[in-house]
Amino acid sequence: MCTAASFKTRDHYFGRNLDLEYSYHETVTITPRDFPFHFRKMGLIAHHYAMIGMAFVAQDYPLYYDATNEKGLSMAGLNFPGNACYFPEAEGKDNVAPFELIPWILCQCETVAQARTLLSKMNLMKVDFSAQLPASPLHWMIADKEESIVVESVKEGLKVYDDPAKVLTNNPTFDYHMTNLINYMGLSPKQPENSFGPGLELTPYSRGMGGMGLPGDLSSASRFVKAAFTRLNSVCGDSESASISQFFQILGSVAQQKGCVLVGDKYEYTIYTSCCNTDQGIYYYNTYENSQLSCVHLHHENLDSDGLISFPLIQGQQVLSQN
Repeated sequence: MCTAASFKTRDHYFGRNLDLEYSYHETVTITPRDFPFHFRKMGLIAHHYAMIGMAFVAQDYPLYYDATNEKGLSMAGLNFPGNACYFPEAEGKDNVAPFELIPWILCQCETVAQARTLLSKMNLMKVDFSAQLPASPLHWMIADKEESIVVESVKEGLKVYDDPAKVLTNNPTFDYHMTNLINYMGLSPKQPENSFGPGLELTPYSRGMGGMGLPGDLSSASRFVKAAFTRLNSVCGDSESASISQFFQILGSVAQQKGCVLVGDKYEYTIYTSCCNTDQGIYYYNTYENSQLSCVHLHHENLDSDGLISFPLIQGQQVLSQN
């Protein structure tokens, strides 16, 4: 499963944990402005905004897990099994395949407001990328520096939610997650006051007791609560170092360790964590076995070219020996 978040200090940051039991050997991939996007039903977009993100490149096509375009608009697709519903081609709609949604939005939009306009006339089609790569059941988070939304294509149709928590996980549907936060509205980073009952003096025996009841398991509902609480109460400076460090700490609070979530005969774990400075176009990441941060700069490449630029992930722990 997965967790995504949007976070703002001086600059805006967007990223996610990818939690799965297997890897497609994804790469940090830059799509320049003149890479031709051939959409299944919407024709060709030959010139568009450049973008950077994590993708599995298949048949020279970037299947983005998460990405940010040069204008700072970001998207991530997260697993949504059992709830995602895609539809036949619909007359009078923009018919887009699920694997095309991230490029379709990021090619053309600078803001969440512009993305809303495209979504208002969209139909997400039930179309596989190939026989080997069937359509994944997903929902999406879209964010700029001012606001965040969640997009879910369910059996009732396409739903677009405001996301004031600025996080997203997986099932159930987003409206459930927001309602579920009410169950935790008494949590606080402050020490609790005794309201148990009159005449009984109770004092905290430990720091952090204002957060008692905060979920610690790895279910998507619990991760949503914990990621939202951590992000909303997050305090850090506005330097690049402080900002990216804090962002990785936020997502680290809901990271999955090998051995804790059994899926069939394999274990789900956090394959990578990403954090993109959307203002500067710098994509940071680490992996399960490499906790050192690596980064790729969007604007260090020729963005007026027409070929994908991919960077394999640096695997294996990088250790600085001090003596």
